[in-house]
Amino acid sequence: MPLLLLVAGSAAVAAAGRRTPVPAPLLLVAAGLVVSYLPGVPDYTLDPHVVLPLLLPPLLYTAGTDSSYLDLRAQLRPVALLSVGYVLFATFVVGWAAYLIVPGLPLTAALVLGAVVAPPDAVAATAVARRVGLPSRITTILQGESLVNDATAITAYKVALAAAVGEGATWAGGIGEFLIAAVGGVGVGLILMVPLHWLRTRLKEPLLQNTLSLLIPFVAYAAAEQVHASGVLAVVVVALHLGHRSWEVGFATRLQEDAVWKMVAFVLESSVFALIGLQLPVVLKGLGAYEGLQAAWYALALFLVVVAARFAWSYPATFLPRLFSARVRAREENPTWKQPFVIAWAGMRGVVSLAIAFSIPLTVHGGEPFPERNLILFLTFTTVIGTLVVQGVTLPPLIRLLKFPGRDVQAETLAEANAQAQASRAAERRLDDLLTDPRNALPGPLAERLRTVLERRRNAVWERLGQINTVTGETVDDTYRRLSGEMIGAEREVFVKLRDGRYIDDEMLRTLLRRLDLEEAAAYRETA
Repeated sequence: MPLLLLVAGSAAVAAAGRRTPVPAPLLLVAAGLVVSYLPGVPDYTLDPHVVLPLLLPPLLYTAGTDSSYLDLRAQLRPVALLSVGYVLFATFVVGWAAYLIVPGLPLTAALVLGAVVAPPDAVAATAVARRVGLPSRITTILQGESLVNDATAITAYKVALAAAVGEGATWAGGIGEFLIAAVGGVGVGLILMVPLHWLRTRLKEPLLQNTLSLLIPFVAYAAAEQVHASGVLAVVVVALHLGHRSWEVGFATRLQEDAVWKMVAFVLESSVFALIGLQLPVVLKGLGAYEGLQAAWYALALFLVVVAARFAWSYPATFLPRLFSARVRAREENPTWKQPFVIAWAGMRGVVSLAIAFSIPLTVHGGEPFPERNLILFLTFTTVIGTLVVQGVTLPPLIRLLKFPGRDVQAETLAEANAQAQASRAAERRLDDLLTDPRNALPGPLAERLRTVLERRRNAVWERLGQINTVTGETVDDTYRRLSGEMIGAEREVFVKLRDGRYIDDEMLRTLLRRLDLEEAAAYRETA
């Protein structure tokens, strides 16, 4: 029952958040904080053995399939500098700062804290990026970073934890473990992606293909973790490959898969942010000796260090490669100070940091309690909340204040229209060739219908460049969609009346309604 209430409540808050200017993740966190103090609400404790293998893979998979492999490849250098270089930099900077700020906190435990709060969260970055309308290059960089940085942070955490609990970790051993995890994760992804895609294309039933799609992220993650490689990287590699070649599966599979994964991502993202808010009582109960102004000072200081460290990395990582590489200067536009500023300010932390923090063991090898474990949990929580609230709330107005150029809708529509024109010409030539074969003979009206549908699809994009209706204020595509919906609605009413009058049965009604649904979807997609 608590799990059902969590999912239902978080979905309701997320749906309400879409009607407000406040990003839904922040409303969910706030709702979780409020609900956590209501009488009778149970403690929701993040179990890292559940969050990391069960929540992270599907969220990474849906983000990966929605990402562009070609765009990420074009931005490989900045993505790598953020997802690997920045995470390691933040681990050491934040860890060293925590060691200096908190009296008695061992350096090894401070580095564990640094690794925990180092990675901006994939869920937070993707959810906020959808709302603020960032320029495409910045969005690609942030999405690419969020896909890979969890792997870097988890590996850095394992190395720092080994030193903290007394396993005698060395710099050489840590670098070796990092390379094994990274190379192994990518290798497992490369091994799995081809047979998984082959299997997807051989299964002809859309339901079977989508069932496989739901299993793929868990299979990739588990296979990589089984050989002590990075499950995160394995999922990302597989997702990018399958997303890049999604056109090779049937249209019914793509339609179902898109709907299924949108639902899965919505439920998981909503639940994840609500869980962050619900953690506060659990964290505060174990805070122990640290309380009041002292704990607040540590939290504020660490938050400021986390924010400052990202700025300290973003600007050199943006401008130094241009300074030392003529190839970079020739290939990329000259950035202004605005791009690294937004990238730095978009570094929200999320549930992955909390899940890693809760996986810190209670004791070290000698049996003594892990040093300041509860304080580490508290500082992780306050850092996550601080970045989500401060940066998440201010990011949309910051984008507007900096006046980033928006998407060039006119240019995008022209490119779409030209692409559609080329495809339509190829389809016409193919239709002419097919109709010359006696085996493909069609009555004249049906052959003409094929040409009419093709012409409508070709002209629909060009018509979107037309003028606004002076009477209604609608664009031509809005009017087309509205009229098409009215006509289809009239047909639906007749079908339902015929069913109610027992002229047709429910099975026939469902068949007729599905045809109308596909027709309405086609009308929407032609003008969307």
